[in-house]
Amino acid sequence: MPRDHDPFTLAVDCGGSGIKASVLDASGTLHVPPVRVPTPYPLPPERLVETVATIAAGLPPAARATVGVPGMIRHGVVVATPHYVTRSGPRTAVVPELAAAWAGCDVRAMLEERLGVPTLVLNDAEVHGAGVVSGTGLELVLTLGTGLGSAVFDGGRLAPHLELSHAPVRWGTTYDAYVGEHERARLGDGLWSRRVRRVVEGFRPVFHWDRLYLGGGNSRRITSATLARLGDDVVVVPNQAGIVGGVRAWDLSA
Repeated sequence: MPRDHDPFTLAVDCGGSGIKASVLDASGTLHVPPVRVPTPYPLPPERLVETVATIAAGLPPAARATVGVPGMIRHGVVVATPHYVTRSGPRTAVVPELAAAWAGCDVRAMLEERLGVPTLVLNDAEVHGAGVVSGTGLELVLTLGTGLGSAVFDGGRLAPHLELSHAPVRWGTTYDAYVGEHERARLGDGLWSRRVRRVVEGFRPVFHWDRLYLGGGNSRRITSATLARLGDDVVVVPNQAGIVGGVRAWDLSA
């Protein structure tokens, strides 16, 4: 087992289409290659917990765990989660029983009891941001994947979470749908990248960030022409940050 003062951390990135996990040393270096499994549906809280525990059982032991979950998470409790309440994943019908099961679910307590180690549960974009922020000024993180994730850090401290993804952006369409994977696949990378730029420029006067980080699995699909127009204060970061942030999240969210 790792020493208490130099712990290994189980880092889990729960997405709409896949759940990835690895074990990190105290410096945030991957101790083993990440393991990924498809997100199973339907997905009540108990099944998510068992899925994470099954992955963890195949990895080296860790002294603590960090789990990123999509949606609004407050103090480890799920206020709302967009994908896990559906019958078979993103863009499928919401199941009322699942919505009721997830609302107010203390998933941190469930994971902590099942894994047997102290556990931190945050929004997945917040864990992603913990892996990339510099700790200087106001830093905004946007993750592009199944939908749009977001996190705000001020001087390296995690600000209260805002579900920007559910705000309407155009004709009643939410940001989640406007730049999510479904629209990227429909439009192609070029037109989708122009949408990403509109979103970035729309947020600019709202946040006046010192640095904006674009992450998530689809950030690499932003065209070079769009990237050149976004400005020097916008940086694309590796999707691996969703795992690497598992260590720093313990300090930045304290």
